[in-house]
Amino acid sequence: MKVLWVLPAALVLIACSAAEPNTSPTPAPAATSTVATAPRASATTARPSTTPTPKATNKPKPHPISVQALINKKYDGHNLKLGRLLADYGAYKRYVITYRGDGLKISGVMNVPDGKGPFPVLVLNHGYIDPDTYFPGQGMPREHDYLARHGYVVLHTDYRGHASSDNDPNVDYELRLPYAVDTINAVKAVKSSKLPFLDKDRIGWLGRSMGGGVTLTALVVQPGLVDAAVIYASVSSMAADNWKQFYRPSEDRSRTNRRIARTYGLPDKSPEFWRAASPRPYFDRITEPVLVHHGTADDTCPIRWSDATVKALKAAGKDVTFVRYRGEGHTFERQWQRSIERTVAFYDKHLE
Repeated sequence: MKVLWVLPAALVLIACSAAEPNTSPTPAPAATSTVATAPRASATTARPSTTPTPKATNKPKPHPISVQALINKKYDGHNLKLGRLLADYGAYKRYVITYRGDGLKISGVMNVPDGKGPFPVLVLNHGYIDPDTYFPGQGMPREHDYLARHGYVVLHTDYRGHASSDNDPNVDYELRLPYAVDTINAVKAVKSSKLPFLDKDRIGWLGRSMGGGVTLTALVVQPGLVDAAVIYASVSSMAADNWKQFYRPSEDRSRTNRRIARTYGLPDKSPEFWRAASPRPYFDRITEPVLVHHGTADDTCPIRWSDATVKALKAAGKDVTFVRYRGEGHTFERQWQRSIERTVAFYDKHLE
């Protein structure tokens, strides 16, 4: 049996189990209606009207690597299949799962509580783990166990390119935005599933590090899809921050960085592109309550990132709760129990 940790979008990488990353098109001007006078009848041919026909204005297409492109995208998550039993832990059973979406097969694991159900569902978005070493369901083992023991189905998705999921060789170049597609399709697959133990009306997201950024992106792309979201030690909600923290100093990503510089430009050269690839400019779209956990001593994803994210959410009038953990690092070693108890209370309230 394999464990799971995943790599965040092209911006969010390295040590952070981390994440990634607006310009709304200008509305088309209202068409002016013109009344043309009918031409006089003539023994010959009637003269055509010289009144110009108003031309339809087309909205410019967003850059394909942008949050707006994800907003415009159609999502087709389906065919959620329960695979072989991995383990029986008494209070719950752990299975391999697969689902389909965006033309890909995505793998993962699912913890199913014992009992009649149906149970509320939490879709987990893990942080960065090297895809070359990642195994199914890797990442957040404490959360898997605790949440299942408290009556939640836990669906941990292996993003594309991880474990048995189909590959996408461009995902880093696309700033890992496609990971948001995978988690949105996971929720869609739950909602279209006929598995009787899944409560399709009570679903939440939980993301850690890079997965926090994945979760924020998914929230702005598909408002109303879930009921609540929790993020731990998240990457920045601005893509440029993540690139500077995780990509710029990485020797392993030098080829991807050169390709980025050559095509759409690095942050200092193309700030509008990087802003459009970030969830923060779209926070006005979020409709779900959000709980944010972050440690003050996190040197992988600095707490100032969550400070800025929460400030922007509040400025947009969103329901956000921010809990700071004094002296806690990125992995939440000392105060994890307090954080998970708060998390369950939050889900119990909003997924009732």
